[in-house]
Amino acid sequence: MATAALLIDEDLDDIGLGSQFRSDVLSGLSQARKAIPARWFYDHRGSQLFEEITVLPEYYPTRTEVSILTEHCGEIAQAVGRGRVVVEFGAGSATKTPLLLDRIDAAGYVPIDISGDFLRESCAPLIARYPALPIHPVEADFNAPAKIPQALAGRDRLGFFPGSTIGNMEPAAAIDLLRTMRETLGNGSMLLIGMDRIKAESTLTAAYDDAMGVTAAFNLNLAHRINRELDGTIPADALRHRAVWNDERARIEMHLEALQDISFTVDGYRFAMASGETIHTENSHKYDERGATTLLLGGGWEPRCIWKDKEDRFMVILADALGPDLTA
Repeated sequence: MATAALLIDEDLDDIGLGSQFRSDVLSGLSQARKAIPARWFYDHRGSQLFEEITVLPEYYPTRTEVSILTEHCGEIAQAVGRGRVVVEFGAGSATKTPLLLDRIDAAGYVPIDISGDFLRESCAPLIARYPALPIHPVEADFNAPAKIPQALAGRDRLGFFPGSTIGNMEPAAAIDLLRTMRETLGNGSMLLIGMDRIKAESTLTAAYDDAMGVTAAFNLNLAHRINRELDGTIPADALRHRAVWNDERARIEMHLEALQDISFTVDGYRFAMASGETIHTENSHKYDERGATTLLLGGGWEPRCIWKDKEDRFMVILADALGPDLTA
């Protein structure tokens, strides 16, 4: 019986994520409308805070997606078949990943995540739970093509992208990511992806501005990370979390709003914000079935099955990779 080993196949310094963080922050703060990509939320503390968000009473996506995976796991396993390598884009969740691995006779498991510390922590219980399953964590930014460990080469792959993380991206960027996943997973692959559905504004805003303030802490942690890692002097206590619904673009937006005129430095560069000015930190796009299908087809994936909860709040989609030219 094979023994699972915790192997980090990439190194943060080697893949240059630190310099990319610096570049994205400096570029984003220099724009007329300041914005920083949401992927930089997820340092170790940010990843911890997000896990706390997923169990909040207002935050329906996680428990709804879990209910869909639980109810339909047999159908999913039958559609996927046996012997695929499961490649999860983002560190494995203690609740979602086992639902898949328990039912699919996987040949291996490859979680890809930008936060190495959180990746190690999330893999530890999975290694204990599945001692015979080859587990190869890869510390990398999955927005770029990733190399699957050679030990698992030659196997068909199932991409797993739960949590509606795809909604954090503008549609054009989401299509680019789906194409990158298609490149990482290769011909004959499948993708199991979660997408949040359009629903009442009150439900959406509550999910992103909870009464306990955990989402606010998650948003503000980005400022703390900039201060810590990029020698920043952002006065975090002069910023507040804002979550607003943009109906025209069918998305929730998260911002850090200046409560007063402020000035600060990041990596020696000076910046200023007027009272009421914001740093746009996250989008969370919501989809109906037509929009989801259009997005997936544009990214090189053809939906095969769609599973929803009874209240139509969330959907899990299984899609097949289109041909090498990424056309139907």
